[in-house]
Amino acid sequence: MTDIAVVGFAQAPNVAETAGTTNGVEMLVPCFAQLYAELGITKSDIGFWCSGSSDYLAGRAFSFISAIDAIGAVPPINESHVEMDAAWAFYEAWIKLMTGEVDTALVYGFGKSSAGTLAKVLAMQLDPYLVAPLWPDAVSLAGIQARAGIDAGKWDERAMAEVAVRNRSNAHPLAQLSDPLELESILRSDYIADPLRAHDCAPVTDGASAIVLAAGDRARSLRERPAWITGIEHLVDSPNIGARDLTSAPSAYNAALKASGGDLASISAAELHAPFTHQELILSQWLPSEATINPSGGPLVGNPMFSAGLERIGHAATRIFDGSDSRVLAHATSGPLLQQNLVAVMEGR
Repeated sequence: MTDIAVVGFAQAPNVAETAGTTNGVEMLVPCFAQLYAELGITKSDIGFWCSGSSDYLAGRAFSFISAIDAIGAVPPINESHVEMDAAWAFYEAWIKLMTGEVDTALVYGFGKSSAGTLAKVLAMQLDPYLVAPLWPDAVSLAGIQARAGIDAGKWDERAMAEVAVRNRSNAHPLAQLSDPLELESILRSDYIADPLRAHDCAPVTDGASAIVLAAGDRARSLRERPAWITGIEHLVDSPNIGARDLTSAPSAYNAALKASGGDLASISAAELHAPFTHQELILSQWLPSEATINPSGGPLVGNPMFSAGLERIGHAATRIFDGSDSRVLAHATSGPLLQQNLVAVMEGR
């Protein structure tokens, strides 16, 4: 297997609203510039480009094509796109590098949620016959999932609040929310979708991020301590919400098991794409108790649509770059209530 590593990561600030266009150009240009400067490369050094975004969210056809303006017209590029979180573009770029056709790739994702009505956009991914016509919003659906877990005795509101407090204390400087939370105080706050309170729900933001991948010696030349990808997998649970046990995410667990080669015990840090506190509890139950969960604060401090999953990979990789950890796990999700899950495991050598 070809050795492939993450060698660079950059992200735009996670903010409630930007003044830029829905094609993300204004957010992407600084990300690309940071990567070029940090790695000492130009766009001519990138062999393959792949992006993740949503035309539904952008409210325009082929918004990902106009996003290429952030790259520039010259020289010509080799480019692809996925209509989902850019973590899946990361997977496509990894496959491209595995073929040996190129030795570098740049993956980016963007989303401007403030431009439209997010609840309606997300409802369009639901079962078109029985669920989508009801137009349920993501928070209401998550409330059903959280209640199911509480009733089953798998977690309680205090455990959920503790997740929020910990993530807020870890908040990355570019996150939208960074003020600390006081546990007893937030447990007295009002519900927004019983049993969910405001602190249980990720703040949806505008945002963008980018990652550079490189193979073999090229990776070693670009980064002193690359984050080598030792496993990656993505699996799917049923889109039929009523056919699933909402208190678990078997596709996430099985993807993690495969990506880690069956060795989850040696994971020392994990970035989990859990937009709700109880979903982090679902995802973290199969990780070592001593592992650091969401050292960046995770999506609970800033959740840019179609970029948050890629951010988890980037933040996990930086733990390898700076020597904080030697083996990390990154998780991304798409679809309702942890339906689709991608897991990547990275190591420092």
